Amino acid sequence: MLTDTANELRSPAPSLLMRGIKWLVSRQTPVFPLDEAGFHAAMAGRMLPLDAPMPEGFRKKFAVEERALLGHKVVTLHPKTGPGQWHMIYFHGGGFVRPMFKVHWPLVAEMVKRCGISVTVPLYPVVPEASYAAQDALADAVWADLAARHDPARIILNGDSAGGHMALALALRLVAAAKETGGPLPGKLALFAPWLDLGLADPAIRAVEPHDVMLKIGTLRACGALVAEGRALDDPAVSPLYAPAEALSALPPTRIWTGRHDIFIVDSRSFLGRLRAAGVDARLYEYEAAPHVFMAILPTREAKDALGLLAEFIAS
Repeated sequence: MLTDTANELRSPAPSLLMRGIKWLVSRQTPVFPLDEAGFHAAMAGRMLPLDAPMPEGFRKKFAVEERALLGHKVVTLHPKTGPGQWHMIYFHGGGFVRPMFKVHWPLVAEMVKRCGISVTVPLYPVVPEASYAAQDALADAVWADLAARHDPARIILNGDSAGGHMALALALRLVAAAKETGGPLPGKLALFAPWLDLGLADPAIRAVEPHDVMLKIGTLRACGALVAEGRALDDPAVSPLYAPAEALSALPPTRIWTGRHDIFIVDSRSFLGRLRAAGVDARLYEYEAAPHVFMAILPTREAKDALGLLAEFIAS
């Protein structure tokens, strides 16, 4: 049942640990260049980046399953006791152009432990060495493979940043397919700081940008244009923020987590409004002064709260 508390401020002030980590991040070499020229220079003629390997210690803590789909590795972590009742497909972030980061693996492990679920991680090819079409094809293949072996109604799609975009885009493709062929849909959708508009068109984002220690508008617009490959940035297939209400109305219960010092929060708020208007059971959880993908900073109070809410969402 929908309520008027769909947008909830979970943390009115940043924890001391979060403040310290943000200060450290602001003084390190940025994950992404801070301007458009720097982004293009970084992409030009680079060596093919490699995914951070799964820590070997995971094999003692989890039941690890590895398979290849469309020539790419897909890793699944099950609880040591066996597959969970719920199974998550998790798409890592990285602007579509960066592979699996080292920090993503502990986040995946924590979700398995905290939520008692199995988590499948596609190590998808990155742009520009591959196209968005190759990323979408692998996402579709992972879904089809898992849905053939596991109850689709107990599959949750999740991702952070660009991975949140991929999870949502997959859900919308499944909605379109279901309309035509009656195919299955996932049971739930969880989005960690999702990148919803590759063009970052909302002028309100400018007010948040000075507080974001990781992301800059010019860089992301350049990255978004590279990923779009000539498609219009307001095409719903490129930017799910613009998906029509008819498609949104068929989405499963959805939860979004975003920090207030993350430039993606503006579009997260807009998207929440569109979901609710379409009748979707949707909620947005905000965290004051939290940076982009703060839930990966596992020791913080904010990350613990976010993962606790995820566990509650899956169990509900």
